[in-house]
Amino acid sequence: MPEPSLDFDPALIVAPFRMQPGLRRLPTGAPQLTALDPASRLFAEKRRVVVAGAARHAVPGFDPGPAMAALAAQARDQGLAWPADDRPELAFEEDFAVLDGATGSLPWLSVCVPSHWAPEDKLGLDFAALHGHVADNTLLLAAGPQLVELATSGERWERHVWTLTPSPRHDQHPRRHGREPWPAGMDPEAFAQATWLRAERQTFLPVGGGTRQAVFTIRVMLARLQDAIATPDDSRRLHDALASMTPAVLAYKGLAAAREPLLRWLSSRMA
Repeated sequence: MPEPSLDFDPALIVAPFRMQPGLRRLPTGAPQLTALDPASRLFAEKRRVVVAGAARHAVPGFDPGPAMAALAAQARDQGLAWPADDRPELAFEEDFAVLDGATGSLPWLSVCVPSHWAPEDKLGLDFAALHGHVADNTLLLAAGPQLVELATSGERWERHVWTLTPSPRHDQHPRRHGREPWPAGMDPEAFAQATWLRAERQTFLPVGGGTRQAVFTIRVMLARLQDAIATPDDSRRLHDALASMTPAVLAYKGLAAAREPLLRWLSSRMA
C-alpha cells in the first residue's frame, strides 16, 4: 500500500532539543485538512480502529455538533468533500480532539493513530494532567494556560513534533501495539535503513459560535529516515538535536538504544 507523503520540513528540527509548545500562527487560507487516500496504509489502519468502535471518546453529555460543523466548513473552504455520514475519520488523514477553553480539557476525541498514548485515558483531563507524564515538561506546563488561551482565542495555529521509530505503523496505541524494539547488532547504515521519521502536524481550528472551543487536528506522517533526511544540512540538524536530548527525553521517546548508532550514521552524512 502507498504511504501518504511526508509534509515536513527538516528545518523544523532544531538544537538544543526542548519539549516546548512551539506554536505559530497559520497564514490566511492555510489548509488544516488532508484528503485520505483509500488505498493507503493509513486508511487501512484507521479503518480497523473505526470498525472496532475504538475511535471516538466523549465526556457524557458533550455535543460535538459545533466542532463537526467547523470541520465541515473548513473542508468546504479547501474544496474537499465532507462525508455524508458526518464521520470524518476515514475522509481525512487527521485525527481530531476538541479543546475546551474554559477548562483546558479534552471533552471529545476521535483518534485512530495515537503516538504511544491512549486517547480514552486523556478524556476530560486538564492541560497539566494531560502533559504530566511528558519528560522535561517544565516549559510545556508553564506555558499551559497561555497555550490554551491562544488555541481557543478564535485564531488558527499550528505546531510540529517529530520522533524516530523502528516501526512503520501509524497506530501506536499502547494497548493495541507494544512498542517495537530497536534492532540489535546492526552497523549504522543498516540501523538507519530500519528507522522511520515520525512527524505530526498539529493545528487548532476555532469552533466559533461563542463556544471557546477549538478542534485540535493531528496529522501523523511517516517516511524512511534515509528519504526524509536527504542532505548534509538535514543530517546535521538531526544529529545536533538527537545529541542534545536529555536522558529523560530519550527514555520518554524510546530513543536511548537508537541514539549512538544514529549519531554515527548522521555524522557520516554531514561531510
